[in-house]
Amino acid sequence: MKNKTALKGGTYSIVLTTIVLAILVVVNIFAQALPSSVTQYDISSTKLYSITSNTKVIVNALEEDVTIYWVVQNGKEDDVMEKLLDKYDTLSDHIKIKKKNPDIYPTFTQKYTSDEVANNSLIVECGDRNRYIAYSDIYVTSGSAYSGYSGTTSFDGEGAITSAIDYVVNSEQPKMYILNGHGEAELSTTFSNQLTKENIETEEFSLLTTNEVPDDADFVLINAPSSDISEEEKNMLEDYFNNGGKLLVMAGPVESGDLPNLYSLLSDYGVKSDNGVVVDTDHDHYAFQAPYILMPTIESSDITDPLLDESYYAIVPIARGLEVGNTDKDVNVTSLLTTSDEAYSKAAGYNLTTYDKEDGDTDGPFALGVDITQGENDGQMIWYASSYLVDDTYNSYSSGANLDLVMNSISSLVGQRDAVSIRSKSLQYNYLTISDSTSSILKLVMIGVFPIVYLAVGIAIVVKRRRANEAN
Repeated sequence: MKNKTALKGGTYSIVLTTIVLAILVVVNIFAQALPSSVTQYDISSTKLYSITSNTKVIVNALEEDVTIYWVVQNGKEDDVMEKLLDKYDTLSDHIKIKKKNPDIYPTFTQKYTSDEVANNSLIVECGDRNRYIAYSDIYVTSGSAYSGYSGTTSFDGEGAITSAIDYVVNSEQPKMYILNGHGEAELSTTFSNQLTKENIETEEFSLLTTNEVPDDADFVLINAPSSDISEEEKNMLEDYFNNGGKLLVMAGPVESGDLPNLYSLLSDYGVKSDNGVVVDTDHDHYAFQAPYILMPTIESSDITDPLLDESYYAIVPIARGLEVGNTDKDVNVTSLLTTSDEAYSKAAGYNLTTYDKEDGDTDGPFALGVDITQGENDGQMIWYASSYLVDDTYNSYSSGANLDLVMNSISSLVGQRDAVSIRSKSLQYNYLTISDSTSSILKLVMIGVFPIVYLAVGIAIVVKRRRANEAN
């Protein structure tokens, strides 16, 4: 009887085990059939394998088929690229990923680029429009001439691919006209590259040789002029703004003279500009022990909220102070960046010899950036009171926050167009820095305390078991 019961129980166990194994095999086969974007979860600190909402908005709006050619030899596929392309493949039926092995198709890339194409480069195509993405534009290395460090590497695959998709499906891209003729500074390399990545077309023009802003301008940039505009130019810019035009101005103090005509564009709408250099004596509002390198308070707005959400700080060097007042015109003025109450404008400007307040200096607080919008004609003017806001050095000091701020401003100017710009993702390790005293405590705990505790627990368990055995 016992043998029959044991046999019956053993048979039941075998059958149950077989069923469980069969279920596990079926689940495993089903899971393998699913794309990696569904079965793998991104736990990397920089979300290396994740797709941002920017990409989802652009991809979900696709109405035309887009083909992404992945140029790579067999066995040399980049794992990160493969996972990222799987994400795009599952986002939309309009996106197709096709591998092109250069060993099999040696001339395939020649109609797209004359460059030597490295493995894991991409070509994005829609109809007769295409963009080539070099491998060096996906894994980006940036160096620092100041620190002597060789550089940091970041992965910009998503940013490059999404920008390329936006480019090939939209034949009309925003156009920015850059005013010149007043000693304006050249656009920084980082800023220029970001404009290209955002698919913003640029063209220089002069109001000295024309009677109005070109009709196809989506907005006008005035970047760090060193001399003033004329009264006629000021009137043309004001007419442009009053008729729904968009202006982005980055203009701070100049080493000699002033810019009264340019800044009268602000005063007409209740914003006064102080002719000096702002210093802020509140330690929380300046950087590098230099009170003129300002770390202003970022006020909440559609332009600045993305920086606030990610806890970034803008760095605004050598700025003029803006005072927002009242105006009888139908405009709304929003302060974007503000100093502390302890700030004041040094009347000496570039010739200041002390950070202490002197006679003639103007008390703050000040705005360092304003957004002026018209209620009737949809004109918009975004003004930053520093000529160095997107300077490569200061942008680097801000971890890219300065450039993000300006690009957010551009997105606002061109009609809240979905931002194509996506931050690259760092591939560097983040190390925890601790003091020597903390290190000594951790060593003591790990090498001394924990082993003693484990030993004591083990001895207690052995003693308890021996006593139990003796009692039995």
